[in-house]
Amino acid sequence: MFENLAPRPTDPIMAIMEKCKADTRAEKIDLGVGVYKDAAGQTVILESVKKAEALWGAEETTKSYVGTVGNQDFCQDMLELMLGKDNPAITEGRIGAAQAAGGSGALRLGAELLAVVAPNATVWASNPTWANHIPLISSAGLKMDSYPYYNRETLGVDFEDMLSHLNDKAARGDVVLLHGCCHNPTGADLSPAQWDELAGFMLQRGLTPYVDLAYFGLGRGMSEDTYGLRKLVATVPEVLLAASCSKNFALYRERVGLVAAITATADKSAIARSQFGAIQRKIISMPPDHGAAIVTRILRDEPLRKLWISELDAMRERMLGLRAQLSDALNVQGGETMAAAVKNQNGMFSTLPLSKEQAEALRSEHAVYLMNSGRINIAGANSENIPRLAEAILAVI
Repeated sequence: MFENLAPRPTDPIMAIMEKCKADTRAEKIDLGVGVYKDAAGQTVILESVKKAEALWGAEETTKSYVGTVGNQDFCQDMLELMLGKDNPAITEGRIGAAQAAGGSGALRLGAELLAVVAPNATVWASNPTWANHIPLISSAGLKMDSYPYYNRETLGVDFEDMLSHLNDKAARGDVVLLHGCCHNPTGADLSPAQWDELAGFMLQRGLTPYVDLAYFGLGRGMSEDTYGLRKLVATVPEVLLAASCSKNFALYRERVGLVAAITATADKSAIARSQFGAIQRKIISMPPDHGAAIVTRILRDEPLRKLWISELDAMRERMLGLRAQLSDALNVQGGETMAAAVKNQNGMFSTLPLSKEQAEALRSEHAVYLMNSGRINIAGANSENIPRLAEAILAVI
């Protein structure tokens, strides 16, 4: 049986991680892997998380299963965090939610639900999009296609082309996958005015938004980063949401996620929640609880919540500061467009106008590790090596 197994190609991100790890140059800069790092290059455990774990460890009385839809207190707290406690979708009971194994698990549960309710729909993803979106969603049996999003010349969102393409190509009943904020891999987000226009467009065209909200709080602020989601929920009768706590709580290995169906009526939301439970039962049976319990402890304990918000603010401000510093260093003749884009983009990622050959030159000649697409994780830099990073980028272009 197993003699028929064929080797799979190495994941591109993992391959670059291994090359970086093997590089003995002390000056190397790792901008590849998509996790937040502090100035020392460490992905630390937040102090709010440590305190919550200590409290929860003393209070926890069982390790029994939490059920197929997971910790519903966690789901409620997260929905209130993203949408606001008084959001009509919450107060009217129009959201069916389930805890998931990370943002990836949430995306897959949402895709499986779509395969049940709209098996003939096409799911439209931005070009480019997070590399794992395609296998996660298409492997549920759904057809996928792409819409224009990022202009590699202007380094901004091609919003008019996006709407024009969807207007011409997407059919009523199709699903549009949207990055709620901090677009991965480009960092180029829609403005509030563009979200307003997009919400009206999707209502008029009969398209269903599927929002991936993986980095909220790390872009411009909690309210700014959830503006698009809240606008869609207020405008379009049905919205699918996948959210993650990996980044803003730095709970990567705990796999803490949430999937939610915002429905037109409360009875449909209850059905959606039961569907999520049935789907999850077939895939992993029960979601893990530890990370979700920690998030709930933080959000329901006012001192811990304030501490978490201050830590989240510090992460966001650090990345904004690095963007401003890199922008200033790149703002020379020939680098003006790139400098402006880096400063205006949000979150951990930017996609620079680099070829595969230039990316390879950065790795081999300058010990700067990034993806062949030009994607960088700004959190992998620090204020001391930003000048050298800018010099290396300018050298290869």
